[in-house]
Amino acid sequence: MTRSVQQLFDLTGQTALVTGGSRGLGLQMAHALGEAGARVMISSRKAADLEDTATQLQAAGIETQWIAADCAKEEDLRSLAAQTVSRMGHIDILINNAGASWGAPAEDHPVQAWDKVMNLNVRGYFILSQEVAKLSMIPRRKGRILNVASIAGLGGNPSQMQTIAYNTSKGAVITFTKALAGEWGHFGITVNAICPGFFPSKMTYGLLEKLGVDNLIAHAPLRRLGDDEDLKGLTLLYASDAGKHITGQWLAVDGGVSCITAG
Repeated sequence: MTRSVQQLFDLTGQTALVTGGSRGLGLQMAHALGEAGARVMISSRKAADLEDTATQLQAAGIETQWIAADCAKEEDLRSLAAQTVSRMGHIDILINNAGASWGAPAEDHPVQAWDKVMNLNVRGYFILSQEVAKLSMIPRRKGRILNVASIAGLGGNPSQMQTIAYNTSKGAVITFTKALAGEWGHFGITVNAICPGFFPSKMTYGLLEKLGVDNLIAHAPLRRLGDDEDLKGLTLLYASDAGKHITGQWLAVDGGVSCITAG
């Protein structure tokens, strides 16, 4: 029997692991999943932040647990996947969100900083996806993987941004998403990417200050930045059965910025 829209978006009984889930975009996505009925495991490096965020989510009626892990470290990622499966039984939804950026002119960009960005933003996504798939999604023949990319991965930058490693890493995330979707579709796993534009957050504070919030708003077709609700709808579409026939795709959530800047 054909399900209703409400049934298609319902995540009751499902479990989700969200990296970088203690604040910003990760927290917004954790809220979306939890509000739709999922049990949520959040992860980031700092236990104190996670504890505070878990309390906030629980106060909103969302069943939440947390694990501190450094997503740039292979051993932490494999442990995170194993602990989540042990404590929650299985993982239906994985959101790869933990990330880093670095600002420097390309000609002076430190190689160590390049490696830091790539290790977290690309290598970390691969290792955790691999481990979650092997431990839970492939054996159960089902799963949803959401990779947080960026409109920065769609092309170049204005000269004042100077974030070549970040741009490169997010472009790699988009291609990683497509390649993984092609390989794992026969396991019943969908893999999609979200490409946010400018959202106020701790990571973007310096860049927003440098570029000017008013200037960015003026150059966005919708004349606004992203807010605390703008990723919820797409997150839920990708994570639920409403999006069960969507895989290998990316979508920009950017107020229209990419439609006037992309080639």
